[in-house]
Amino acid sequence: MAVDLEQDWFRGLGELRFARTPKRIRALLDGQTVLDTRDALLVYEPRRVVPWYAVPPGDLHLQLSEHEPSPVPELHAPVLPPHHNEWHTVPGRSLHLDGHGEVGFRPDDPDLGGRVVLQWEPFEWLEEDEHVMGHPHDPFKRIDVLRSSRHVRVEVGGTTIAESSRATMLIETGLPVRWYLPREDVRMELLTPSETHTVCAYKGIASYLSAPGAPDVAWFYPDPLHDALQVKDLVSFWRAATVEVDGVAVSTAMPGEPAGAGPGAI
Repeated sequence: MAVDLEQDWFRGLGELRFARTPKRIRALLDGQTVLDTRDALLVYEPRRVVPWYAVPPGDLHLQLSEHEPSPVPELHAPVLPPHHNEWHTVPGRSLHLDGHGEVGFRPDDPDLGGRVVLQWEPFEWLEEDEHVMGHPHDPFKRIDVLRSSRHVRVEVGGTTIAESSRATMLIETGLPVRWYLPREDVRMELLTPSETHTVCAYKGIASYLSAPGAPDVAWFYPDPLHDALQVKDLVSFWRAATVEVDGVAVSTAMPGEPAGAGPGAI
């Protein structure tokens, strides 16, 4: 029987997963190198779609104290949000650093060889000699950016706010297809800048735009990373927006988020 690879990937979300990486991984704290390893694993805790580095304790130069992990509240979504990294869904010990609280977690699973899963903050991270933002790069994800002449229409609160036949299609593994539109095809006078910013390890730092009754309904990348240079300053919509491609509504919801959910749903 044929295997649907996307569904197979989601079926594995309930498991503790790991992948080896050939990269040299370094972490800096207050300008000092506190980790330098060539023996890291990428670890995905159950219900997590983003990996974290798990490193041999001998390569970690920090004085850490052991604690009981924080309890995980009852959550109904199949996917845990990317924040709240102090929530752990496997047995293990929470590791704290004076002045910073929990910065790591040591799962009990013997397949990880006693490695410590480090939180992203408060560290500065490098893969080889390249700085990394947001989270580790996932070897099983990629971005495709394609010009498209499909007709894209965006509606917010019953008003057509954008319409274009020269969109850019961005496909990112595990996420809905995003349609980025030229500003000339967007009613920019209906959008106002937001103070919200988010970080993507592959695309960079996003700035957000709000419409009346629809906060943070759109975003753009003013200074994208090289994988996403083709969408620089283009505008994409989600959540409170209805996006139609060739007359058919498409999903803009994140994994585990109900379609049409407003900000704060995950």
